[in-house]
Amino acid sequence: MCEAAGDDGGCGAEAAPARRRRAPAHSHPRPCVKCGQGSAALVIRLGDAFCRGCFREYFVHKFRAMLGKNRVIFPGEKVLLALSGGPASSAMLRQVQEGLSRETAKRLRFVPGLIYVDAVAPALPACLAEGAVRGQSPAQREQSLARMETLLQATGFPYQLAHLEQALELPASILRPGPGGSGEPGPSYKEAVEGFIQQQRQEGDGDGGTSLPGVGTQVGDAAAPRLPATARTQELLRLFEAVETSTAREELLQMLRTHLILQTARTKGYAKVMTGESCTRVAIKLLTNLALGRGAFLAVDTPARPQGFMDNRHGDVMVVRPMREYMAKEIAFYNHFFDVPTVIAPPLPTKRREKPSIHRLMERFLLGLQEDFPSTISTVYRTGEKLSPAPAKASSESQRCLLCLCALDIAGEEELALEPTLIMEEPEPAGDGAESRAAFIPLLCYSCRLTFKELGPLATLPPYVRAEAQRRIGRAEMKQQSQEDPLENEEPGKS
Repeated sequence: MCEAAGDDGGCGAEAAPARRRRAPAHSHPRPCVKCGQGSAALVIRLGDAFCRGCFREYFVHKFRAMLGKNRVIFPGEKVLLALSGGPASSAMLRQVQEGLSRETAKRLRFVPGLIYVDAVAPALPACLAEGAVRGQSPAQREQSLARMETLLQATGFPYQLAHLEQALELPASILRPGPGGSGEPGPSYKEAVEGFIQQQRQEGDGDGGTSLPGVGTQVGDAAAPRLPATARTQELLRLFEAVETSTAREELLQMLRTHLILQTARTKGYAKVMTGESCTRVAIKLLTNLALGRGAFLAVDTPARPQGFMDNRHGDVMVVRPMREYMAKEIAFYNHFFDVPTVIAPPLPTKRREKPSIHRLMERFLLGLQEDFPSTISTVYRTGEKLSPAPAKASSESQRCLLCLCALDIAGEEELALEPTLIMEEPEPAGDGAESRAAFIPLLCYSCRLTFKELGPLATLPPYVRAEAQRRIGRAEMKQQSQEDPLENEEPGKS
């Protein structure tokens, strides 16, 4: 017989879900696992207790080791830091500042620049929203810009304040890979370092030849208007209001922000763009991309080894992710202990409280598991490194997606879930040739096709997207006509 009054409950007792029990707090402070002398100020993982000094050394070493191990940022190269004002990008900026200081033993040798897209929030791709899209008033946008500009000015680096409305004025060439992706061999990293040091010694700066040009000598354009024109803001709002779902709205927002940063890098001469994606954010993005049908591009979008540190789909501008080994917990503690300033902005507004989009659903799912199982994020992250295949290669412009610039994954359409989407697009009216939705479909990968179906009328799309689509469609028609024999159907004896 079972004992109903027992501690384990009787036959009718409801089975409670098993939960991880937290370890009881010790009455005495734990020693630091590295130095063994100081008292631990935080526990990163189970058994990894650090004092403040050792934690700072650990944090800095991880950032410097990530750059040194990959060796893609050459000495003297201009690097654009894409800042959102959130914890990860702010910690990345602090690491660059300390790495360039004269007190550092092994200084960083690249030339940094900063870009801030108006009111970009840090938590999700969903939250990377511009102030107007997020429903902020002009006064709130002014206040956010003023706070962020104060932080940027304090760094002494050249910076650029951009508004998401400026993405509506981008040229169509932003959707074409730059000339840098030709694969021509360049100088090795060791040769570049030796050449840079020799050049600095020849210049004889008086400080040992270690100064970097351009650092602390330029600031943003003070004459630029604080907020964009009202007409542009209304046009941007119409674009986002026409989008049918929150998931497509967040994908559109991420695309516009990426293209705006890319255009700034090209016009200002930056060869690299440095983003602040943490390990937590990458794990969320990995599962989100799988749900969005971007499994073929995990090696490009998320850190699959060895492509994860860099993304060179744009050709002339490479995107690097030096914060991808940091957990959100580590970043939060670092910012708290060492007073790293941040600027937090609200996410995209939505009328749905639960499951507003795939992006936020995946975030809540993973972070919820992380509370009870602390190895969840790292497990997803490491699994992504193992499962992600090498990205497909695109030999021509027609083999690249119009929106994400990845190689098209539409081979064998009859065997994929892609075929039903094509059939659904067929009955739509032809419209004005290139300005028909069906004409856009062959230019997009599977995931972008699903997003494109929810972007609303073509008239509300960004002008540069429509212009590039018309150009590609026109070139495809000309190529098809050139391949056809004009004398094939001509009757004999007629000229």
